[in-house]
Amino acid sequence: MAIAPGIYNTTIQRRADFPLPLVFKDGDGNAINLTGWTVLGQAWNESRSTKYADFTTTYTDRVNGSISLSLSYTQTATLPDEVQYDVMLINPSGLREYYLEGILYVSEGYTTP
Repeated sequence: MAIAPGIYNTTIQRRADFPLPLVFKDGDGNAINLTGWTVLGQAWNESRSTKYADFTTTYTDRVNGSISLSLSYTQTATLPDEVQYDVMLINPSGLREYYLEGILYVSEGYTTP
């Protein structure tokens, strides 16, 4: 069954770690059991000719559909001011579907350690 991905646009800081906690739910609002599933996320330019980053996926509670995607401060340091991203879920049968997409607006951070 094809789904329409959700849209989430947000602003992140350059040279800072960026966590994106997510909970995946079905059309009835029930958590999707992610046991055996793979979650992938990537950030690209709009024409998809340049990949800027692969998100790191941490499965925080598979049974209740909870994960966290993240970009490290070294990854955000090199991002342009605006990137497209999406999140793909692959179920245990191999079905691949996009569940989330959006724009990351990158704000210039000024403080550095």
